[in-house]
Amino acid sequence: MSETDSRLRIALVQLASSPDRGENLRRLEQVEVPPADVVVLPEVFQRELGPSKGPVGADAETLDGPFVRALVGRAARSGGTWVAGMLERGEDPERPYNTLVAVDAGGVLASYRKIHLYDSFGFRESDRLLAGPRTPALLDLGGMRVGLMTCYDLRFPELARELSRVGADVLVVPSAWVAGPRKVRHWQTLVTARAIENVSYVAAVGQPAPRYTGHSLLVDPRGEVVVEAGDADGEIQVGEISSRLLAEARQENPSLLNRRDDQPWPVPQPTRG
Repeated sequence: MSETDSRLRIALVQLASSPDRGENLRRLEQVEVPPADVVVLPEVFQRELGPSKGPVGADAETLDGPFVRALVGRAARSGGTWVAGMLERGEDPERPYNTLVAVDAGGVLASYRKIHLYDSFGFRESDRLLAGPRTPALLDLGGMRVGLMTCYDLRFPELARELSRVGADVLVVPSAWVAGPRKVRHWQTLVTARAIENVSYVAAVGQPAPRYTGHSLLVDPRGEVVVEAGDADGEIQVGEISSRLLAEARQENPSLLNRRDDQPWPVPQPTRG
């Protein structure tokens, strides 16, 4: 095992946004974040979807629009790579993409259009948004490979597995996990499960209560919670990611190497009982 230990400090910024884009830009400018290599804000931070069922296309922007320019500017002033969610203009003027963008002082490093839209628990995100293509998004940061996922994607382990298959060491999951019965438990369980089954770190950042669950957390490859917020607006938790711990966990539990993906699963034939 390598003697070196690459480390990344990651800041989980549990900050509420609103349907007012100008207010969200002000919050982005004003939030005080401790020094970190990676700063993660929630899903749809550029324009929170709100309880309305109406179209949101008028508030969508391009990846060189005001929100991304402000995010790049903030990264230039504060350092590190910044990740946040936005509504990205697409081919349908009324239904944008729910997009994550990762930037540093030099500009956009990667973007990811949410694959699994939140058509569940009485919501119909697909009425207002377009689903992205089945294209995993990865970026290299500080010698580690970071995969991007968004909120409801947590309920689909195949996306996390595909990211781990192509080399992800860390899964970053900006979210707006809607509050409700058992929802905090679902959130904590799914974040931890994705970390354990993929032997990777998972950094999951949510919007706060009362509309959302909060509880932004960083879980390590052994399933241990490194840091976790409560449900309040403005909570910021900073945790550290260690390449040495990652290597040790994957040596203890080589489940990624033990996968039987050399051939497709046969289709079982049901029998009568």
